Amino acid sequence: MAGAAAEERRLATVVASWQERPVLVVGDAMLDEWRFAESERLCREAPAPVLTLRRRISAAGGAANTAVNVAALGGRAALVAPVGADVAGDELHDCLDRATVWDRTVSQPGRPTPVKRRMLAGNQILLREDSGGPEDTLDEDGVARLLTALHCATEELRAVAAGQPLTLVVCDYGLGGLPSTVRAWLVANRDRYATVALDAHDLADWRGLNPTVVTPSFAEATRLLARAAAGFAHTERNTAPTGGDLHLDHLTDDGPSELVVGAAPGGAGERVTDAGSGGLGGRTSGSPHPASGAPAGGATGASSGPTGEPTPGEERVALTGNGLSVTGTGVTVNAAAGEGVDRAVLAESRLSELRAHTGADVVAVTLDTEGAVVGGADGSPRRSHSTPVPASHAVGAGDAYLAAMTLALAAEAGLPTAAQLAQLAATITVADTGTCVCRREDLLAALGTAGEDAGHPALVDAGELATIVAEHRAAGRSVVFTNGCFDVLHPGHVRYLTQARALGDLLIVAVNSDGSVRRLKGPDRPVNPVEDRTALLAALACVDHVVVFEEDSPARLIEVVRPDVYVKGGDYPPEMVPEAPLVRRLGGQVRTLGYVPDRSTSAIIDRIRAQSVESRPA
Repeated sequence: MAGAAAEERRLATVVASWQERPVLVVGDAMLDEWRFAESERLCREAPAPVLTLRRRISAAGGAANTAVNVAALGGRAALVAPVGADVAGDELHDCLDRATVWDRTVSQPGRPTPVKRRMLAGNQILLREDSGGPEDTLDEDGVARLLTALHCATEELRAVAAGQPLTLVVCDYGLGGLPSTVRAWLVANRDRYATVALDAHDLADWRGLNPTVVTPSFAEATRLLARAAAGFAHTERNTAPTGGDLHLDHLTDDGPSELVVGAAPGGAGERVTDAGSGGLGGRTSGSPHPASGAPAGGATGASSGPTGEPTPGEERVALTGNGLSVTGTGVTVNAAAGEGVDRAVLAESRLSELRAHTGADVVAVTLDTEGAVVGGADGSPRRSHSTPVPASHAVGAGDAYLAAMTLALAAEAGLPTAAQLAQLAATITVADTGTCVCRREDLLAALGTAGEDAGHPALVDAGELATIVAEHRAAGRSVVFTNGCFDVLHPGHVRYLTQARALGDLLIVAVNSDGSVRRLKGPDRPVNPVEDRTALLAALACVDHVVVFEEDSPARLIEVVRPDVYVKGGDYPPEMVPEAPLVRRLGGQVRTLGYVPDRSTSAIIDRIRAQSVESRPA
């Protein structure tokens, strides 16, 4: 238990360290619209349900939701993105304002704000209507104003950063918000940002950015490997390949994304479908072989060799039963996940290639409800897991993952820590239908530290105590206070402190300094210095804060804390506690809790001394 509590506190410290971290988010912003309806009958014209609209919710989506998550997690987020001069754009501005995101979006008259409208009945998504897309291109003036906004927002964040390095997050979902000129500017100005995170449907468009971290879904990672095998011959979007070059269909929406790997249009190819939920990537499924109708991935059993294997001259990808063989272009595609192929294993095997092709320090391949696979420069893959949820719960979970991963890396957390916090942030957002946003307090609650401000470590000084207690009181939490020497921590102490913690929402333990212990216990005490004693107490799950006091009595700290419950150990009644009158005058109550028999510090020290004497030679 102590180890788990210490780990939770360590993670909470990282969350505290990214507070007010300056982050510039740029990319495709959109509006998510949720329409919740009820259906009780079918219409006369067709066997279709009649829907009665009950409520409507608007939320920031895409790059805008990533910025909202950065702000909700405690960072200082600024968003630069093109937004239409329309009703949807106005609603998006309102969403950003409510989330305290610095709205530095650029109005684009004549270009609609991208919107994703979802109609639900009984929390089941019945349909989604999309408007706005890559066909709505930015004109030259719009591109120029977008570049100006990027420069100004960067300098604005730098002015308030108080020396903290800037962080950049690029969200490219293929909706036209990041034309080639803007991409070139970001690549050319890469050194203005210490940490750069990239989430892009087509990572090949961003060669040269050399981001700190990329977070592709399984399908996006596969697409990059295929384009790399083709020599990146066609990196620009919507450029039709010619001759026998590798053909890749690049869909720009976030629904079930398809990657067609094969010869030029018109040639036979294999299709890999990534049936994502709009959350953390998608799940693949086999598709019929164009000739035989057999699953492209090859079902195990009847055939022992690859199915749908092309000739090497066609430069197509062989789809094999285990998803790990390489032929043709050297690209491996998993087309039979769920039929014996583990996407995580496949992703782990290609992490080094993905890092090489993106220039990223860290690659996190997200696998929706299966979690993620993360790899860094040390070459050791890290696997995280999630919990399966309905598709309507996972919309935007990838934005929460990206925001937490970016903030953790910007705060110089280690990769295992960043991956753990990112997965946790994504997982705890999917409890209900709607666009996922992870708040800082939700993350701390998941870490078991919601009862304390993660900005304050477990070990605090007397000067911090009044502020900490005031914050807890404002949140309606009751405070338990106790004190002691705690020279040799033993099971009696642990039981006593656990019982004390159960009396309220927060337990503060005041520890006598070394000088105070010597005055109370004699010149041969304490056995352990105050640094060791407080470290052990702070590691206990039942202890929230530890403070050291120099006096022989904790009366001054009691006046600062004004505890709701003051606890002492011993078998005597509360009336015999010297501090009882002060505690009651301040409005608190006094409780005494008995120690475990034969488990006292003095008894342990006496036993050690006795054994030492017996072991001496005559």
